[in-house]
Amino acid sequence: MYIPEIYKNENPEAINDFLQKNSFGILVNQVDGKLWATHIPLELDINENGKQVLYGHISKENPQWNSFASDSKILAIFSGPNSYISPSWYDHENVPTWNYTAVHIYGTIKIIEGEALLLSLKKLVDKHEAHSENPIKIEDLSERTMLQTRGIVAFEIEIDEIQAVHKLSQNRDDKNYHNIISELEKTGESNSIAIAKEMSKCRK
Repeated sequence: MYIPEIYKNENPEAINDFLQKNSFGILVNQVDGKLWATHIPLELDINENGKQVLYGHISKENPQWNSFASDSKILAIFSGPNSYISPSWYDHENVPTWNYTAVHIYGTIKIIEGEALLLSLKKLVDKHEAHSENPIKIEDLSERTMLQTRGIVAFEIEIDEIQAVHKLSQNRDDKNYHNIISELEKTGESNSIAIAKEMSKCRK
């Protein structure tokens, strides 16, 4: 994606943290020459070869997986908070804009089966059950219930390139920057407040 230099996020730790917190992404590839996208959780991890990967799965009824073998290159898109920025928040005339955070990952996908599939499901469930009052574990599910795994295709995406953007009014002076934060907080809207928090981290 196009990212002006001032908005590039090149901090690996910050990017990893973003991906952990915003793991519901969009998997994009081509199916019969047509762009195809599926909204699914894609979990960041390190594989057995020490390489950074994404794990995920889709339904076998979804034709997207049929192209994984013939065209293994994919794009995964992750979006964070975003918010409208009003020009009325500046001390000078300007145009409206939008602040946002996002990550694009380009990678090579391969289907995984057997123990690798079960391990990817376990990691996904353990992560999202961690705060449940009565957490469920994959290994505790009955054989009958686990038969449903026959209806999915699991995969591993080896990461080739990461592009990350955090457009957070970095081009504004301190006075206007902090006024934007204040105005975002006043909205009471969750996305706007989240952007205000991100801006506060970038500039004290």
